[in-house]
Amino acid sequence: MFKRRYTTFNLVIALGISLLVLSKNVLAQSVPDYVTKQVPEAQVVGNAMFTYMFWDVYDATLYAPKGLWQSDAPFALKLDYQRSLDGKKIAQRSVDEMRKQGISDEAMLSEWRDKMASLFPDVEDGDVITGVATSNQASEFYINGELAGTIEDTNFTQSFFDIWLSEKTSEPKLRKALLQK
Repeated sequence: MFKRRYTTFNLVIALGISLLVLSKNVLAQSVPDYVTKQVPEAQVVGNAMFTYMFWDVYDATLYAPKGLWQSDAPFALKLDYQRSLDGKKIAQRSVDEMRKQGISDEAMLSEWRDKMASLFPDVEDGDVITGVATSNQASEFYINGELAGTIEDTNFTQSFFDIWLSEKTSEPKLRKALLQK
């Protein structure tokens, strides 16, 4: 009887370890190619669903080298949209969030809104927008895996990604899940 329990226990432990290894491998393999080109050794840091009221808006995934995010290192934030949204409204909401974090230069915000509006399309359920903070602190934007454009402005890059990753974010639970803190 003891031997049987011991064998069952070992089997459960072995299965658990196998599933853990398999899940880590699946996460490592799920990094999009366009992310690994800019983010060396990219791995998932964290993932969370952004919900507004009771609507799922997008599933957010943060990638960083070896799964360790640093604000000054390359990283990527992938937003997998769960509903239709107007691209211009996405750009405007981004500016509104930057403003909430203390950016007050209206001319600069207007310029950034126009740049984002030219890059961000209207999205449908299943569309993906990925922002990549490059090693030179530019922002590259990919729409469904295709490069849509680059904004080469370190202030923009910091302010844009602060929407999700800054301690001043309006969505602290999302930040916590993305950063695994």
